[in-house]
Amino acid sequence: MLNKKLYNKIMEEYIVNNKKYQIIKLLGHGKGGYSYLAKYEDTFVVLKKIHHEPCDYYQFGNKIDAEYHDYQTLLEVGINIPKMIDIDKEQEIIIKEYIEGKTIDNLIKSGVPIDEYIPQVIEMSERAKKHNINIDYYPTNFVVNKGRLYYIDYECNQYDPKWDYINWGQQYWVKSK
Repeated sequence: MLNKKLYNKIMEEYIVNNKKYQIIKLLGHGKGGYSYLAKYEDTFVVLKKIHHEPCDYYQFGNKIDAEYHDYQTLLEVGINIPKMIDIDKEQEIIIKEYIEGKTIDNLIKSGVPIDEYIPQVIEMSERAKKHNINIDYYPTNFVVNKGRLYYIDYECNQYDPKWDYINWGQQYWVKSK
């Protein structure tokens, strides 16, 4: 359950396809955009606002079209992701289902064992590889809700073994000393 203070704190509003979303708090900032916990009527959602900040290690085309395409790909592959509720290509905003829970990154930093989620991320990686894609295995991109692992980013790329879970992602899922 969300903290009542957070529930009532409104920082900003966005109108997306004639619906008013009230921003509650920043959830994260990635290479493609800013993700906010937002509220529409009595429903919590994630509002992702695409940004165009430079990124030295990643090349982008049209980010909003890429997000939509990647979402469709992940659905077809069967990766456990939040539902896309709405998209406004002109404002470059995506509305996603909010999956309440801790990220794998938060669990690792808190010293909470994540062993039970490893088989789930491995299963995701095997599905992705079978469909010739990689997802971004960085632990901030995964949320646990009721024991189930969700990949909350929509990013995917053509499969390259150097970027798969075993060769790249796994190192970030192990707490460093």
